[in-house]
Amino acid sequence: MNLKLLAIALMLCATPALAQDYPTKPILFVIPYAAGGDSDLSGRNVAQHASKYLNNRIIVPFNRVGASGVIGAMSVKNATPDGYTLLVARIATHAVLPATDAKLPYKWNEFTMISLIELNPYICFVKADSAMRTAADLVATLRKSPGKLNYSTAGAGTSQDMAAQYLMSLGGLTKDHAMGIHYKGGGEVTTAVMGGQVDFACNNAPTVIAQAQGGRVRPLLVTPQRLKELPDAPSAKEAGFPDMEKIVGWTALMGPAGLPKAIVGKWADVFQKLSKDPDWQAGNARIGGIAAIRSPAETEKYVREQYEMYSKLAAALGMRQ
Repeated sequence: MNLKLLAIALMLCATPALAQDYPTKPILFVIPYAAGGDSDLSGRNVAQHASKYLNNRIIVPFNRVGASGVIGAMSVKNATPDGYTLLVARIATHAVLPATDAKLPYKWNEFTMISLIELNPYICFVKADSAMRTAADLVATLRKSPGKLNYSTAGAGTSQDMAAQYLMSLGGLTKDHAMGIHYKGGGEVTTAVMGGQVDFACNNAPTVIAQAQGGRVRPLLVTPQRLKELPDAPSAKEAGFPDMEKIVGWTALMGPAGLPKAIVGKWADVFQKLSKDPDWQAGNARIGGIAAIRSPAETEKYVREQYEMYSKLAAALGMRQ
């Protein structure tokens, strides 16, 4: 056997062993948004409880923010596919942005899908002392005074931006009826409403629920259905905007393209254990997530469907840039 063939044979023999021993060092969870947002909360919850199923190796959450999540996503896309750099992906990085930004430096499917983690109901809301008490009030105010109100987002083209614009379109308004003010993450989106820097927002429920329960913001509608944490907040259908049920946030774990199947399989096993782990479940419930762990194939199918839905939505709203 020549040296080249011998090297290939040794590599093939070593790969299962390396995957079996994985991980042998800390794993970096790249979170593409700021601390306090949904990807941050969800990623840290997984990191806290998954380590015990991975030889107690430390998982290090790292917030790599910028460009509406693109910087963090690209850092993982370009990483070595060895399982030590993974992405806590969001609906924005892998559905909304690929559907709306023709210049995005990656495609939604240029990653290895590992598992969907959880779903996030959406809440459209105003500050607690706002004169607008219902979603209909908000739409009526926007129609009466176009361009006067503004809303917070986690960046242009993010799910928060898309959700607010979709709500306006359902009310027969255009994107010019309100101005989007862009922040670094979901936590800041909610804070901006509480502080009066913006008039309204649509955001993932985990960053809104506690503020609504504390009387600092007023929910106008929730998706896809009423939440037990906010029993008085109407569903999108009850608020008169049933199509808003399509707007639901989600988080998934992904790796660079070409991640070895054995490592993906090990993570799939970890997530199956997490799905039965009461500590992870409790942590997920505390941040308002709905557990949605799925196989790699099911995760890819779900992400594809979300991307296709937002592509159609972006086309209808003229948002493809």
